[in-house]
This record gives sequence, C-alpha cells and structure tokens, in this order.
Amino acid sequence: AILGIVRIHLDDEAGWQADAMAGRIQNDLFDLGADLAFPQKAGAKQGGERLEITASQIQRLEDEIDLLNQHLKALDSFILPGGGAASAHLHLARTVVRRAERETAALAQTTPLNPLILQYLNRLSDHLFVLAHHLNGQGAEDVLWSPGGNR
Repeated sequence: AILGIVRIHLDDEAGWQADAMAGRIQNDLFDLGADLAFPQKAGAKQGGERLEITASQIQRLEDEIDLLNQHLKALDSFILPGGGAASAHLHLARTVVRRAERETAALAQTTPLNPLILQYLNRLSDHLFVLAHHLNGQGAEDVLWSPGGNR
C-alpha cells in the first residue's frame, strides 16, 4: 500500500523508472504473500506448483540497486527519512519491510519457509533505501542526520 502512495508522487524524469520498479515490487510482494500463505512442507523442493519467490526476483532487485547506485556518491552521513514525498514514503516502506523481515525470521524458526523470502525482504529494504536516495536528486535533497545537533 505504501508503494502505491509512492507511485502517485512520481512525476518527474526519474519517476518513470522508479514507477516501473515499484510496480514490479508490488507484484513480487503478492507472490511473497502467496509463498507465505502456503508454507513449504518439510523436505519439499523449491520450484514445484506453488507460487514462490525466486532467485531471479532477488537478482532483479540487486541489478536495480547497482543501476541506481551508479549515479550516487558515497554516503558520509546517515540519512533521515524525508526529502520529497516519494522518498519519505520509500523510507516508511523500508521500515515496514524491515519489520516484516524480523517477523518472517521468527516464523522461520517454527515453520518451514522458502529461504528466498528472507533474502528477498533483505534486498528489498536496501533497494527502497537506494531508490529513496536516488529520487532525492541523487542525494542532493536528502535530509542528513546532524549528530547532537539539538543539544
């Protein structure tokens, strides 16, 4: 749902690419939900009839992270959620993904799950961060943390 909000805020030149990425991720998340809804049976192999997260979906996230990172300078400060509306919502989405990752890791302790689910969630949170950074004028509009700045 947060990615839907992100998508309505994408209207500049960078937005078309980000919109396509967010649309693919929204579809992936429904695949991931289906994968979680029908946990693997103990000892079952991946790639059967069930809908599941695949290595190619994770690879696509990694490729997009690499593409976005090509034009970003190295970070020398923590970034606070903010900048443009799309970026702020991407930071919110990232925190939701991190929470989902923690809860899925806890579930995996008691329920056999596709191990690629956790890998996907981990890479997704990184992707959302890099995309937010990219949309903030390739970092120029990021809101930087000022350690102790309010003392």
